[in-house]
Amino acid sequence: MYATIRRYETGDKARAGELIKKTEETLLPRLSKLPGFKGYSLIEARDGVFSSVGFFDTAAHADESTRVASNWVREEKLETALPTPPKVTSGEVVAHDNTRELVTA
Repeated sequence: MYATIRRYETGDKARAGELIKKTEETLLPRLSKLPGFKGYSLIEARDGVFSSVGFFDTAAHADESTRVASNWVREEKLETALPTPPKVTSGEVVAHDNTRELVTA
């Protein structure tokens, strides 16, 4: 399994809600249809920082998700909300435990 982590810094903190909504409505459906898709989470940190974590079967699948996310930013006209490219880290998952169910608020 491979993971891709993206760290985004919003240029316009007032658009954070829009970013979350568009992620749920338009990005997640695209990513979930990609071959090898295993899961995705968007994390809201402080001061307009967001991180996402995507899980895929192969490195090629994870790389494709980065291309899809980049196109999505342009298509959804989020360049002002996300003025700098994300910092991307990708690699093989070398330790993983998915035996407990996540509890969400």
